[in-house]
Amino acid sequence: MIHFDDVSKHYDTTFALRNITLSLEKGEMAFLTGPSGAGKTTLLKLIYAAEHPDSGRVTMAEWDSDHLDSATIPLLRRNVGIVFQDFRLLDNRNVFDNVALALRIRNISERDVKERVLDTLRMVNLRHKTDSFPPALSGGEQQRVVIARAIAGDPIMLLADEPTGNLDSDTAAGIMRIFKEINARGTTMVIATHNRELYRHTGMRVFRIDAGAIAGIDRG
Repeated sequence: MIHFDDVSKHYDTTFALRNITLSLEKGEMAFLTGPSGAGKTTLLKLIYAAEHPDSGRVTMAEWDSDHLDSATIPLLRRNVGIVFQDFRLLDNRNVFDNVALALRIRNISERDVKERVLDTLRMVNLRHKTDSFPPALSGGEQQRVVIARAIAGDPIMLLADEPTGNLDSDTAAGIMRIFKEINARGTTMVIATHNRELYRHTGMRVFRIDAGAIAGIDRG
């Protein structure tokens, strides 16, 4: 599903990633961990083509970094859900409209938009918050809206960058339960996190990134 073949990425003279080789199978959940600046976010950006490798090759399902262009990148991103640490919600749109936005851009009928959004909000236990605006929500509720927005389009891959970085331990555990439910539906997932409790006792693979290189692969 996701393959990195001797991938390097640098900014000016500084390497963000160096000779990364790894593979994730369809339906796998894996974690990236390591210190700030280790390269975790850059690795995620290569998966959804926000960055391009300077050397090596990244393949994501049917897409290949060697053949991505302005026509194929949007097709790739329609199949990738992204959960950001800083939420990136629109404060002037209610919860329903924040989740619906990506679906409406794809010209999905309003009837289908409503069905998908409500089903997704039920999954993250926010059906009762459809008319609320982000500033009125707690941090955990806002993160669940972000997750709902990321999965409303039924992506084949879900990427999460420090999804619990600003949340307390109980709320983080609830977010992880949602991730496990999403993964159980067959979605391939990559989660970058400093929080060991997210992957502890999961049995999932944990890629330790340090100074842009893979420093080890463990099991949670």
